[in-house]
Amino acid sequence: MKRVAIIGAGPAGLMAAEAALERGARVAIYDAMPSPARKFLMAGKSGLNITHSEDEAIFRSRYTAPDGRLAAMVEAFGPEEIVRWMAGLGIETYVGSSGRVFPVGMKASPLLRAWLARLGKGGATLHTRHRWKGWDGNGALLFDTPEGEVRLTADATILALGGASWRRLGSDGAWADILAARGVEIEPFAPSNCGFTVDWSTRMLAAQEGAPVKGVALTAGGRTQRGDFVITRAGIESGAVYPLSAALRQELAGSGAATLLVDLLPDTEEGALAARLGGAQAKDSASNRLRKAARLDAVKIALLNEVTKGAPPKDPATLARLIKALPLTLTGTAPMDTAISTAGGVAWDALDDRLMLKAIPGTYCIGEMVAWDAPTGGYLLTACLAMGRAVGADNR
Repeated sequence: MKRVAIIGAGPAGLMAAEAALERGARVAIYDAMPSPARKFLMAGKSGLNITHSEDEAIFRSRYTAPDGRLAAMVEAFGPEEIVRWMAGLGIETYVGSSGRVFPVGMKASPLLRAWLARLGKGGATLHTRHRWKGWDGNGALLFDTPEGEVRLTADATILALGGASWRRLGSDGAWADILAARGVEIEPFAPSNCGFTVDWSTRMLAAQEGAPVKGVALTAGGRTQRGDFVITRAGIESGAVYPLSAALRQELAGSGAATLLVDLLPDTEEGALAARLGGAQAKDSASNRLRKAARLDAVKIALLNEVTKGAPPKDPATLARLIKALPLTLTGTAPMDTAISTAGGVAWDALDDRLMLKAIPGTYCIGEMVAWDAPTGGYLLTACLAMGRAVGADNR
């Protein structure tokens, strides 16, 4: 039996373990944390969005990767396959109003318990508190454990070590230096699905910190996203911002700042809005005109005043145009460790068609540690599961 060592007990690693077991391999899983899949469990605290039900072609277009390898893996093990796989574990799913797919119970823990039980029954062994440190001079895998250093050998090693965010849950990116020392090309990490910094005024923060900005449309890089976001002490965060993070990050890298266009009233046409503003009573204050005629709530009025430094234009047509495309200047990304995911990691050129490292034969990389990107909405988990499935099935 082929001995397969899987390092990293997140979704990608566990799926690789399952696929390898199905092909008759002897599988051992190692993880640095006291328990497996901690980031997966955290993602499921507010509802485990595991995949998406949208059209397959649109679904695959959500991924940023340099060639067709990732798309092929997602096509082979995509949303339909994941739903069937979950059903096999006794987990029913449903499709939300946005097209996102969730387990009926919403939480990740029942799925994880059933999954680990099946892996254990299949013969996989799980070793926690085993922090991978690389290889010794003879090619054995090195681990730091509570009992001291451990050396292990395997016929194949599958690395599923995650990206560089949520360090406290085990994804710290420390593996990058280990692989770089062995000649593996590593693309710099960057936060993805993240918040962005804004130089808010003291007045804005005093009145609106923590306030949600609801029902807006955000535009960056030619893409528009409907939804909500939150004003934080550092800038903006949440929902509608995440899918635009790649475009905003690219603009920040090029010019040191980025402009996010905010349509405060996406369901109101500009002409109709200008007419309402023009029909406002002359005695109304600027604030009342925005509240009554434009029908903006307090936080949207505050955002408009922040951008215009307290002097929004009086001309109805100009004001309407601004409300429909308010330019908010972003000065940077939120800290990497607060990002939901990270871009960068092992370059695709460092991997062969089977995702084996060209510089280290017999060692594979899967999941978020490889340099691909995707928005939230089930796309991240789907790709991790698909990559794990493909590489695990290849090791038999």
